[in-house]
Amino acid sequence: MKTVKKLVLAAAVVPLAFASASAFAFGGKGEHRGGHCQGGMDRGMMKQLDLTDAQKEQLKEMREANKAQMKENYQANFEARKAERQAHHEQVQQLVLADNFDQAAANDLAKQMVEKQTERKVKMLEKQHQMLSILTPEQKTKFVELSKERMEKCAEKHQKRS
Repeated sequence: MKTVKKLVLAAAVVPLAFASASAFAFGGKGEHRGGHCQGGMDRGMMKQLDLTDAQKEQLKEMREANKAQMKENYQANFEARKAERQAHHEQVQQLVLADNFDQAAANDLAKQMVEKQTERKVKMLEKQHQMLSILTPEQKTKFVELSKERMEKCAEKHQKRS
């Protein structure tokens, strides 16, 4: 009976771990996605900052450069990432289908997932920093105010739903 309980627990925990890891990786692009509010920056917010033409051009160039870099990385590393995903999937399958649940292996797998998500989050934050670095101090202040307003609205929506 213990083995069955462990398998059921693993079958419930692993998908939750993947879901939370992917939610963490999702980043903060916009006010509201999938029923959850997130902080961050989007074009709508940037439009409210009264950017100069030069700033708009810089942002456009950054977006295009990031897009080109992502596309290049995607194409260059497609096969390697595919193999890595398959290996990861096999590890998960071995873990949840094993006769005995291996807590250490589950911990290692979860740590690997968190590390990957952390790397992606750091890269995203670095890009956001680069984009926000072109703002004047006044625009940064306004950005902070807009972000606070957005989060307050989000908290109100969340409170109404609860």
